Amino acid sequence: MISLSVLDLSPIIVGGDASLALANTLDLARHAERWGYKRFWLAEHHNMTGIASAATAVAIGHVAGGTKTIRVGAGGVMLPNHAPLVIAEQFGTLEALYPGRIDLGLGRAPGTDQRTAQALRRTLQSDPNAFPRDVAELQHYFSPVEPGQFVQAVPGAGLKVPLYILGSSLFGAQLAAMLGLPYAFASHFAPAAMMQALKLYRAEFEPSEQLDEPYAMVGFNVFAGESDEEGELLSSSSQQSFLNLRRGQAGPLPPPIEDFADGLTLPEKQVLEETLSCAVAGSAATVKAGIEEFAHRTQADELIVTSHVFDHTKRLRSFEILADVGIAKS
Repeated sequence: MISLSVLDLSPIIVGGDASLALANTLDLARHAERWGYKRFWLAEHHNMTGIASAATAVAIGHVAGGTKTIRVGAGGVMLPNHAPLVIAEQFGTLEALYPGRIDLGLGRAPGTDQRTAQALRRTLQSDPNAFPRDVAELQHYFSPVEPGQFVQAVPGAGLKVPLYILGSSLFGAQLAAMLGLPYAFASHFAPAAMMQALKLYRAEFEPSEQLDEPYAMVGFNVFAGESDEEGELLSSSSQQSFLNLRRGQAGPLPPPIEDFADGLTLPEKQVLEETLSCAVAGSAATVKAGIEEFAHRTQADELIVTSHVFDHTKRLRSFEILADVGIAKS
């Protein structure tokens, strides 16, 4: 059976706040660990009032400190927002605190709008070679210190924190293949180039010290309920959130709405079909069939699942149902 993991944005719900979101994130991680999920990742986004994981390394420390065995990491850190040395120190510290449990996924998007990107970076000047160069620099900081090396990551040097390349285009696939790193495709919100990117990654992969063979992860949205009707209802919160983002009205995750899709215009339905096509909503049987079809179609090594459900109890239940149908029990 395919490995299953969790991607969490620490969603802030309507009527809630970041404190509640981060508490719910840790609670979900503890349940995911018990249910047998492989890893628990958090993602970097900025200036979004519905997401509490902007300080991603801090949120990872919160989760890793409250769990025992599950791998915890970034899915991902948007490397152009940071100096590689800073990220090496942050994740070197996490690895020193929680050895053998920390992952570092890297993306090249800003994770926000252009104004906020400028506030983060102080400049929007870009170099097409900067991201691959920054990844290589980061790898260097995690390697054993070389004679005469003046700048070191402390902690970080020699800890070999595993790196993953994230992407939604062919660029990330090519880079991951060239560097011999695992590749995670953001099909949970940008699925258009998924199959082409996976094919390219596997065809061009070159073995590395970290990885002998290609390892592909794909994002997938799951909304599992006690019935197909409940699963569809739960999914309406995520659908509203995506449409609000496209309208420039991003905000906290809204409560579900009965028959939400019935009131949408054709263009709105097309937006959801384009962005959320890698998803399944429904009962345990429907979810099982959905993940099996998706796993077969992509031939992925791992599905990393997100489930933006408004009610925390029902969100836990969604991941529990998925674990029951999709995780092999020893």
